[in-house]
Amino acid sequence: MLHTRTLKIRIAEARPRLYRVAYAWCHDACLADDLAQEALIKGLKSVYQLKDESVLEAWLFSILNNCWRDHFRRLHPQAEIEEIMELPADGPSPEQHHLESELIRRVRRAVAVLPLGQRQVVTLVDLEEMSYGAAAQALGIPVGTVMSRLSRARVVLRDLLHEAPASVHVLTPKSRSGQ
Repeated sequence: MLHTRTLKIRIAEARPRLYRVAYAWCHDACLADDLAQEALIKGLKSVYQLKDESVLEAWLFSILNNCWRDHFRRLHPQAEIEEIMELPADGPSPEQHHLESELIRRVRRAVAVLPLGQRQVVTLVDLEEMSYGAAAQALGIPVGTVMSRLSRARVVLRDLLHEAPASVHVLTPKSRSGQ
């Protein structure tokens, strides 16, 4: 009884590693979470089948691999498992994801240096896709003010994003004015 309890604790403690591996395989946080959870449940239910606890880690990752394969079998019921394992990735590659994340960080840094009024209209009009009228109403300002703030903000953002390479921090408008 004590031995099984200890194994169950070790299985539960493996969750972060199962998640990391599942995420590396699928690049989808929700799916990785589901796969890790499914592997844990299956491992906990069948812990009594484990004869040698020194192979616990390999056993858990084998269960995770089976969960991953089952997921693909549900998506592609007619395909052979080896065909499934050769399918290209569905989403962006890790490199593409990194580049996209870096671009998002650059844009966020650039937006952060805008004056509050410009930040507000940029986020409402460009990010939330509100009309000028709706943004004006939300902010309690005239439509013309929305348009002028948006115009100035876009100029600053264009300059900041064109000047700064991905690895360089974005300059603030104040530091640029001294050039």
